[in-house]
Amino acid sequence: MRSQLALDATLAMDGLQESAAVATAAEEIGFAALWANETKHDPFVPMTLAAAATSRMLLGTGVAIAFARSPTVMAHTAWDLAALSAGRFVLGLGTQVKAHIQRRFGMPWDPPVPKLREYVQTMRALWRSWQEGAPLRTEGQFYRLSLMSPFFNPGPIAFPEIPVYIAGVNALLCRLCGEIAQGFHAHPFHTVPYLTASVLPNLERGLRSSGRPRDAVQVYAPVFVAPGDTPEEVRAGVERARGEIAFYASTPSYGIVLRAHGWDDVADRLQKLAAERRWSELSGQVPEAMLDAVLLRGTWEDVGHQLRARYAGVLDRLACYRPFRPSEVAQWRRLAAAFHGR
Repeated sequence: MRSQLALDATLAMDGLQESAAVATAAEEIGFAALWANETKHDPFVPMTLAAAATSRMLLGTGVAIAFARSPTVMAHTAWDLAALSAGRFVLGLGTQVKAHIQRRFGMPWDPPVPKLREYVQTMRALWRSWQEGAPLRTEGQFYRLSLMSPFFNPGPIAFPEIPVYIAGVNALLCRLCGEIAQGFHAHPFHTVPYLTASVLPNLERGLRSSGRPRDAVQVYAPVFVAPGDTPEEVRAGVERARGEIAFYASTPSYGIVLRAHGWDDVADRLQKLAAERRWSELSGQVPEAMLDAVLLRGTWEDVGHQLRARYAGVLDRLACYRPFRPSEVAQWRRLAAAFHGR
């Protein structure tokens, strides 16, 4: 594991018009990367604005939903952003779950691990076609491409090696990342024991199967935090995080995190309440031990110190699961200084 730990920032997705100002401020403070998630808005629009406003930090999707788009559409978007950012763009991909793919995006659902493998391979075939003039021909189970006329070929760019990060929770996506990707996005609902007992060993298995070294993949995670300048601010942040943690913990897909700590009974109660749509009761089921394992709290300086203490030697890069906003520049500057030991 690398000794360096990068501190990144996450972009709020409720104010696209502020994206350029946010990116400029984040780069000035010294964040190593800025991540945009696909929630209320398309993540590529703010990344485009951020690319024009910055010159040093990485810009990435954390994550974009792969199966909501064809690999050709995704390949074009990533290619353009790699060119606009002078090679600073990172394509983070997630599979989402069956209900969202079918009922929110109106797309077909297939076994996600083999489909994502083929999706990434197909994008890379497109990129080779554009960069090297290689004939486009993919014959897979899910994607079959054989047409790329000059009229639709964007041509080579100066930075064609686009890093692909894969998001996941369970073993098979971790292994797939080790086999084919340059980075892994851990979910914010995680703990260090879960990372070290499940994510990292399965990532290593994938790396071994592909004959790649550990440093071929970066492991990134957003982290739940509750910083504040007063006890009241910290308590309010803790309660907000408690509700989000309860929501994630009520989802069966994240059961592996709870099982790593023997919290199966908590998972059962939360899933039952969610099934009955008793959303207001979820947060009351989150024990303090779970909060302590998932959440960091205290002053902005405390949180900066805790981030490094908890994750050095475990992750390669991290960000706070709290959007960076220019209105809090002074506070974020203090957190970053504490994280870097300044």
